[in-house]
Amino acid sequence: MGMFLTSEKFASLVHPPEFRPRAAVPPPWPDVVKVLKVEEKGSDVNLACHLLLDAFQGNFDVAAVLSNDSDLVEPIRIVTQVLRKPVGPLSSVNNPNPELTRASSFIRRLSVSDLAASQFANPLPRPGRPDLVKPAAWA
Repeated sequence: MGMFLTSEKFASLVHPPEFRPRAAVPPPWPDVVKVLKVEEKGSDVNLACHLLLDAFQGNFDVAAVLSNDSDLVEPIRIVTQVLRKPVGPLSSVNNPNPELTRASSFIRRLSVSDLAASQFANPLPRPGRPDLVKPAAWA
């Protein structure tokens, strides 16, 4: 499990003035804007730690990692090359990270139908607790 950090930061404009509405602020326009930045923190480190721990403890025969994050290259390389256990990413993108692919024992492509078949029931009943309901925007 990781967490999300939200902060306001200044960011450079990729396409300044010509994409601005004519009635907006008169020129000269700033080259930067303040944006709300949401960053995920910690989950890749936690995943790497548990992958290594499980490999060292012999808790799996084969590991599959649902990620395209290059931060996982080194832990996957250690498990595959040093500990000689097969690890491979499950990828839903057409061009998985090449570094991740090189460090892995295998790669499996996930299709949209694979992802759809992997969804929990909606609503998801929880005994003694309110049902979990998927937001309509997630459909």
